[in-house]
Amino acid sequence: MKNMETTDRYTLADLEKWAEIARGVDPPVRLGVFGDPVAHSLSPQMQNAALGACDIHMQYARFHIRGNELRSALLFLRRLDFVGINLTVPHKIGAFTQIDEADESATRAGAVNTIRVRDEKLIASNTDSEGFLRAIRTEFSIDLRDLRVMIIGGGGGTGRAIAWQCALENCERLVLVNRTLEKAIALAEQLRPFFSGPRVLGPSARIEAVAWDEFAMRAQLADIDLIVNATPLGMNPSDPAPIPARLIAPHHILFDCVYGSSKTALLRAAEDAGARGTNGLSMLLYQGARSFSTWFNREAPIEAMRAALL
Repeated sequence: MKNMETTDRYTLADLEKWAEIARGVDPPVRLGVFGDPVAHSLSPQMQNAALGACDIHMQYARFHIRGNELRSALLFLRRLDFVGINLTVPHKIGAFTQIDEADESATRAGAVNTIRVRDEKLIASNTDSEGFLRAIRTEFSIDLRDLRVMIIGGGGGTGRAIAWQCALENCERLVLVNRTLEKAIALAEQLRPFFSGPRVLGPSARIEAVAWDEFAMRAQLADIDLIVNATPLGMNPSDPAPIPARLIAPHHILFDCVYGSSKTALLRAAEDAGARGTNGLSMLLYQGARSFSTWFNREAPIEAMRAALL
């Protein structure tokens, strides 16, 4: 029997002949994460710890699926004996048009990070939003509703889910920054009704979309408490910070959705500025716990999952 190490990666070609590939793999692979890149993902060690803690005889694996392969991969998934999958960069928005049903969390964000397979149907959820909310509470002992938030990468799948959560929590202020400004403007218009109440903290507009450039961001940052990096910048150690270090002030809180073994340029800049900051590991934990609950309709063994990430 082959007991697959979690460093293994499968591909679309493997899914095409899955019966042959999966023969003899014990426990059977019935969960996984689709991404490009995907080698960095810590979801397998976290979810496999959860499966072990709950005595569920299956395992969770990485699948390196490129953007142009997603449609085919999801078609195969319908016919295979999978319980579900997670989606990471760059698939969260692309998958939304490929699924059969979506719950409110996925429909709102127009982005998917969790799929359940039921009777050859793909049912989509988005657990990033809840993961982010719980991470902010845990890491900073503060609630989103009390914060003025800037999301860099507000047009991507993760950024959209976080923006919706900020709106639902009625955060004090929300600024969306995106390379494609039109995407940020469109999302801001969607969310504007949530921000129609009175401003508590001064005359600044409660929701705005701005260009991803130093001048535009500088004009906003005096009225911002929490800066969120929802871009992939930081996944490679050589990546620059998504915001110039000189714009970070001691009063800012920085949340980098990227996680890894080394500090990102953004978190190093936060440290140098005397600002508080954390990476996306706690968000990974809480969104993963929610995914587990979605697949198995039971409470996730969160301490086992947390221990696997340490």
